[in-house]
Amino acid sequence: MGSCSKSDEKNNEKLNIVCTTGMIADAVKNIVKNQANVEALMGPGVDPHLYKATHGDLLKLQDADIIVYNGLFLEGKMGDILNKLSKKKNVVAIAENVPSSSLINNSSFQGAHDPHIWFDVSLWNRALAILPDKLSDSDSTKVTAYRQNYKTYSARLDSLHLAVKSKISSIPDSNRILITAHDAFEYFGKAYQMEVRGLQGISTLSEYGLRDVSNLVDFIVKHKIPAIYTETSVSKKAIEAVIEGCRGRGHEVKIGGSLYSDAMGEEGTEEGTYIGMVNANVQKIYKGLTAE
Repeated sequence: MGSCSKSDEKNNEKLNIVCTTGMIADAVKNIVKNQANVEALMGPGVDPHLYKATHGDLLKLQDADIIVYNGLFLEGKMGDILNKLSKKKNVVAIAENVPSSSLINNSSFQGAHDPHIWFDVSLWNRALAILPDKLSDSDSTKVTAYRQNYKTYSARLDSLHLAVKSKISSIPDSNRILITAHDAFEYFGKAYQMEVRGLQGISTLSEYGLRDVSNLVDFIVKHKIPAIYTETSVSKKAIEAVIEGCRGRGHEVKIGGSLYSDAMGEEGTEEGTYIGMVNANVQKIYKGLTAE
């Protein structure tokens, strides 16, 4: 009866890749296919700005062969942990592949750069280009497959970028204003020519006050905006206060839907993929801002 040595078992084992957000995990899965085990720490509805690693998360990170995270202080409370692990593990921050000239500056946010780079599909695609070689640092035999898989996925993202641009451009100019719970959509606005406003700042750690609500109500009433949006990973309370404020001023504004901002949809659904998440957001934005 044959037997396998421990070294043979190790060679046959798949790499364990732990990602912080669902968007990153989805990208990694498209690149590694069935060649590695991929897991996201932050699931649907989870806000990465507020996320604290559990004891179980720390064990997963310690056992991981590769760790992939966004960077730009998105995972604010995990920064120290990721930095320490990077000294002894293959730890990849995909935002490092984005040139600083393409980043949106915001001095009110820790690190001074907006971390929500996935809302510009072309910029996200560029960030992900770092992954095939970085992932293969832990297994050089797979570099060719990883590069080919990224090339295929990249082409899908190119098509998505053009589709989003076309759909958003069909919204009348006067209605092309996106208002959400927190300021996560600046890259989206810049890439697809929309004015964006968030009640809270870039991080949901920031507080909003009565003046913020009042200023946003003034803006909505002035521009006769038909719909504003909640987010799946942020409390609806803030947006509901804005709607009440508009009603008190004689302007009926509706909730156009709940957008996926810092987290994707449920696993196993179309919205549980990056491409599906973006498409769902765009459909809600289009429908809410073009309704008669």
